[in-house]
Amino acid sequence: MGRNIRKRRSPLAVKVVAASAAIALGGGGLLWAQMNASAHESNDAAQNYTKAAAATVATIACPDVGQKLTNVPANAKQGVATELANLDKQITEAYARLASTRQAQANDANFVQNAIVGPLKEKRAATINRIRLDITRVGGTFDNSLAQLAACTTQSVNQTNAGQGGGQNNGGQNNNGGQNNNGGQNNNGNNGQASAAPSASASAPANIGGQAGNGPVAADFVDITKVAANVQGKPQNGAQASTGSFTTRCGVNANKNHNTDNVIVAPGVTNGAHHLHDYVGNQKVNAFATNDTLIADQTSCQNQGDLSAYYWPVVRIQNGTQDFDQNALGGGKEGNVGKILTPLQAQIKYVGSPASKVTAMPQFLRIITGDAKTTTNGLGNANAHWSCTGFENKVQLTTQYPICPQGSNVVRTFAFQSCWDGKNIDSANHRTHVAFADPASGVCGNGFVAIPQLTMRLVYKVTPPTIVNGQVKNAYAVDGFPEQLHKSATDHDDFIAVFKNNLATTIANCINTGKKCA
Repeated sequence: MGRNIRKRRSPLAVKVVAASAAIALGGGGLLWAQMNASAHESNDAAQNYTKAAAATVATIACPDVGQKLTNVPANAKQGVATELANLDKQITEAYARLASTRQAQANDANFVQNAIVGPLKEKRAATINRIRLDITRVGGTFDNSLAQLAACTTQSVNQTNAGQGGGQNNGGQNNNGGQNNNGGQNNNGNNGQASAAPSASASAPANIGGQAGNGPVAADFVDITKVAANVQGKPQNGAQASTGSFTTRCGVNANKNHNTDNVIVAPGVTNGAHHLHDYVGNQKVNAFATNDTLIADQTSCQNQGDLSAYYWPVVRIQNGTQDFDQNALGGGKEGNVGKILTPLQAQIKYVGSPASKVTAMPQFLRIITGDAKTTTNGLGNANAHWSCTGFENKVQLTTQYPICPQGSNVVRTFAFQSCWDGKNIDSANHRTHVAFADPASGVCGNGFVAIPQLTMRLVYKVTPPTIVNGQVKNAYAVDGFPEQLHKSATDHDDFIAVFKNNLATTIANCINTGKKCA
């Protein structure tokens, strides 16, 4: 997926976060678990980083220009999307230079600023100016303050979300993107599993972990059996609740349909995602797909009326093995290495609203959930949920990957936005046309209407990683932009609604009448 850019924290969520760090906000609900599985776990591991390691430049953080572009004229959309993809490419190239010049950085304290961050600012300034021209030449308005977003900063190891010191706890995330970054449940029960982080001397090249040197690190993992229960209950059903469901069976991508494009965020741009996706459902999704080609294509779904595109970044095991894309862009050339894991299960299910009936999804609706760049953006848009079979009703993790006990499998779960503005199938930042329901009541706000909530559950057989002398062995990680360091919170999912044979209406009717359809 491209860089995810939506934050619609409700005023209620803001007030609750400010009022009490101990309250975990309920969300739209991970209905596979019949619970609202959305609490973050704490991470005290970074306390063991040395001062030298803390000072090491781990990655580059750049302001998200796309997040600010909420009104782009139709005639400018393609040009703007291309330039936003150029911004992403510039960051990945700068990170590659950062990763390949560690010794020069150790020898010259000004190297990163002079040779990497400074030139990057100049490139970004020129690109942002081209975005301004694309918008204004067709009569649109451009906020000139966006020029200030050209400058980027650097982050040290313990500024990334799995290396936050001082026992910072990321508790209480809700499924509407509202994030309590400073409170909620404090998991101090890691029992050493994720407590040791690699140290570095002041003169040695940085060790950011992982098979490609860009993560994950030991602190990114936690023994799930040592984490206290953090799953909150879902809202109670009201009199108008839509209690049915519709399950669509589309396979697990056993035919290895992959690419590194993202047609939602970077249409027409090859390798716009800079990481590899699994695709199920529509089989011809790439950067150049259009609504016309999507509706004409084949599907992996058993119901041939479901031509929707369901895609997510692959998970890889980092045990020294390599895969077909080791020397390709989006793969090994951009820090995504290791053997690609095919899910054991990929369960796709549409569910209803606890507060109202649902409206059928509009044809070609685009939804992105989660944020592919939380490492540098922060956790405001995070919607990643990691757990293990047998623990899903108890523990859901966002800022760490679970180490599952023997016989238990790793589970990724997604609960998409379930409120729609009633008119747009996409928006300039790919976010504002959809939203999550109120976490306490399940009601859609701001005149939005309830639509079937897409939920996905992906199960993987993973040999449990181990932590040895502060290093993680046999790590697994989700693919991502190289500068995001393969943090678990960067997990995300993408969807394009494409239905034939009146299937969208059938799904809504099943949900509204309380039926369990497949």
